[in-house]
Amino acid sequence: MKIVVLDAYTVNPGDLSWDNLKALGDCDIYDRTLPEQIIDRAKDAEIILTNKVLITKEHISKLENLKYIGVLATGYNNIDILAAKEYNIIVTNIPAYSTPSVGQMVFAHILNITQQVKHYSDEVHNDKWTKSPDFCFYDTPLIELLGKKIGLISLGQTGYNTARIALGFGMKVWAYTSKSRLQLPPEIKKMELDQIFRECDIVSLHCPLTETTREIVNAKRLSLMKPNAIIINTGRGQLINEQDLADALNNKNIYAAGVDVLSTEPPLADNPLLTARNCFITPHIAWATSASRERLMNIMVNNIKSYLNGKPENNIAI
Repeated sequence: MKIVVLDAYTVNPGDLSWDNLKALGDCDIYDRTLPEQIIDRAKDAEIILTNKVLITKEHISKLENLKYIGVLATGYNNIDILAAKEYNIIVTNIPAYSTPSVGQMVFAHILNITQQVKHYSDEVHNDKWTKSPDFCFYDTPLIELLGKKIGLISLGQTGYNTARIALGFGMKVWAYTSKSRLQLPPEIKKMELDQIFRECDIVSLHCPLTETTREIVNAKRLSLMKPNAIIINTGRGQLINEQDLADALNNKNIYAAGVDVLSTEPPLADNPLLTARNCFITPHIAWATSASRERLMNIMVNNIKSYLNGKPENNIAI
């Protein structure tokens, strides 16, 4: 059985082992694959594995041996699912592998903003502390999280995990969710979307990207927010209208933003968030801790074993 990994590097740049996958078949593992290389590299494959490489109907129709596409991520918008169904191709994803790491990144951004970690580290290295007449040095507001309201947009596994962390800081947790109030624990309050933007100190995005959630953060909703409010996005870049967010930050309509994702990745040089005031950007790494990637690879192998046993798990093309 032929297995081809099209873009292995981001999942495993060399610190983890592919041995468990190699035990399942003849493996070709490519760090990166250009669109024009897909057909040639995967022409003999029964199984292809992809993180972000786009698999279209054209690819699926030309790969005569293909039976299984494994997405090395939770999101699968890079696969033509309708074409996979048409050609009876099984498509699996990796759900929930990064939940702890993403929640950790949410609060890495929140704590960096509220405690101004990067600012003060830079100032110390710029000799501001050594030249201070006092035992400490601070020149910005420092924000305590106790009692602050955090609004979570969607309450799946990552949203719930983020809620638990927030409760540990003594925050009040509000959620915009399809779940009923009876399905929520008493410490999480269900709220309407605009109410969350209007009243919360921090809004954190955890919803999937759909036509209804695309640019859910826009000029209208940003205008509802407090001037000291913070936006966090570890979901998808297209959840935010980036020009509207940059304008809100630059005009001091809101205080700050922490984002791990952008609408185009890698970002274009003219992305307005790259130069926006108080916008802190990490390069789509919330998912990428060693523990998270190791979980991903273990689930990947288990998905393939389940497929080989005739009982595929995490099958999304059904």
